[in-house]
Amino acid sequence: MNETLQLMQQHRSVRSYQDKPIAAETLDAVLDAAWKGPTSINGQQVSLVVVRDAERRQRIAEIAGGQPWIAQAPVFVAVVIDFHKTRLGVEMAGAEQVIHNSVEAFAVGAVDAGIALGNMMTAAHAAGLGVVPIGGIRRDPQAMIELLQLPELTFPLVGLVLGHTDQDGEQKPRLPRASFVHTEHYQAEGLAGHIADYDRILQRHWQDIGRGDGEAWTSNTARYYRQVYFPQVAPAARRQGFGFEQ
Repeated sequence: MNETLQLMQQHRSVRSYQDKPIAAETLDAVLDAAWKGPTSINGQQVSLVVVRDAERRQRIAEIAGGQPWIAQAPVFVAVVIDFHKTRLGVEMAGAEQVIHNSVEAFAVGAVDAGIALGNMMTAAHAAGLGVVPIGGIRRDPQAMIELLQLPELTFPLVGLVLGHTDQDGEQKPRLPRASFVHTEHYQAEGLAGHIADYDRILQRHWQDIGRGDGEAWTSNTARYYRQVYFPQVAPAARRQGFGFEQ
């Protein structure tokens, strides 16, 4: 197995960073990995906002629900769905953009943002940096919109913390591969058994690393998914000009 594949299969989230800047050429290479990634119809409907300012990172840590590693690491990158940029291009072509009034727009934006995020994470690992993706910026998207001065038809979907690792994180075990890779059609049979097995594996993992607060996968997932845990996403997106009628 080559080095890139090994890196991609050894991901762990890092929540402890050194007080050390990232070299400019290294950061540019990580950002360029996202910039050069594929996008639907070559629409390039994603933008990055790079935040180095300590006060801004502290504010993002608060917005995300109190995540101190955001303030601790030297760089935070917000991955933004950007149909403001595409609308300008559409209007320059003499047409009217309507895609932002559909669920499809958010789906396309989310897919392309995910590709950009994944590319940055792989590039950062290859450069010897630690990372942790941050979905918590959607906890208060309006605050992020104001902090980053995002224009209409943009939305802060996810962020990435980047820095030099101080204390490494632990790699969590995953659900059995058979619950993830399906051949020819979705294999629903046996799924409950895979989930039960994983609960036991994950609980042993928490015990092995001394995490008394670690939960089974089922109870942890239920704690979040029995509710809409970031309910401000849709209202904030609508205020930004997105519609979900189509």
